[in-house]
Amino acid sequence: MLRHRHRSQHGRRDPRGVRGIHDRPQDGLRRGAVAGAGPEVLTHCAAMGVAHWDEVEFHRSAKGEMDAEWQWLGHAAGTRGVGVNRIRVAPGRLPTPPHSHRASEELFFVLAGSGLAWQAGGVHEVRPRDCVIHRPNEMEHTFVAGPDGLEYLVFGTRHPTELGWLPRSRAIRFGWRWVEGRDDDPWEVEATVEPLAVGEPSPRPGNIVNVDEVEHEEHEGLVTTAPLATRERSTLAGLHWEKIAAGHRGCVPHCHSAEEEVFVILEGTATLELWPREGDVEETALRAGHVVARPAGTRVSHSFRAGPDGVTMLIYGTRETNDICWYPRSNKIYWRGVGVMGRIEQLEYFDGEPVEDD
Repeated sequence: MLRHRHRSQHGRRDPRGVRGIHDRPQDGLRRGAVAGAGPEVLTHCAAMGVAHWDEVEFHRSAKGEMDAEWQWLGHAAGTRGVGVNRIRVAPGRLPTPPHSHRASEELFFVLAGSGLAWQAGGVHEVRPRDCVIHRPNEMEHTFVAGPDGLEYLVFGTRHPTELGWLPRSRAIRFGWRWVEGRDDDPWEVEATVEPLAVGEPSPRPGNIVNVDEVEHEEHEGLVTTAPLATRERSTLAGLHWEKIAAGHRGCVPHCHSAEEEVFVILEGTATLELWPREGDVEETALRAGHVVARPAGTRVSHSFRAGPDGVTMLIYGTRETNDICWYPRSNKIYWRGVGVMGRIEQLEYFDGEPVEDD
């Protein structure tokens, strides 16, 4: 979800601007750049939508010039329509073959190290706090790690595609068209081709931005937001970097009907508040490395309050025009697609029904 925040006439952050990943690589791109799933990591926290990367196993994939370790964080935290992976690429190596996605959009955030973003034959230097945006069906891409390796997060949308597999004829059906299929690992073929050609780095294009280079949004000195994957740069989802001052809240408690959000704590500490429709608010302590998944339609609202040293996080979310947002503390509903916010009377299912006549 990630949208621009709106400001009220009084200069305060307007709650209508609340911010809103891709999971396990499909077997066809077994270790491709799609973000997320992996073995079951179902702890109590994961059931609540929380995982910590210190507790998620790394899986190494090394073939040919590709050598990287993967953590399927989205799966561990319980994402549904989106995913997030943490990837460590060995020095001088690639995480994946050059590739593109027809439907999925990928957003990368560099955590450590250095390297090159390879895009449609050109290369561009990347460093920590960079965000690299790859919209669907746009350009082939991968990374080449620098001498100290490269570590990044990749967020992405998931899109189920209807394919047919005929095992005896080894045919894959795309509607009425078909191609001959193989069920071995395509990375075996990738490992036999010539090394990826890498020339001199060229100036960075508009799909690569850095936290320190975009215009920051300040909200009363309490919340600082760096909009990275904005509507102008990405299509299906957004990504923001945000810093919240000690003891203060980011977004007010809210939940979404259609948009899914994922939060990654980068620095500091915070308390996650979950507001169920009935019952008490549940609180979970968070620190750097925690990943929080808030799938759509849970009916459980969420909010974050920064700890004594403040908190810095990444906020990723899908964009859905039919989304409805609910704010439990103020009893408001926001019909986001039409830009209308209001209050309605809450009723029971049989309220006003003449059930005695049925």
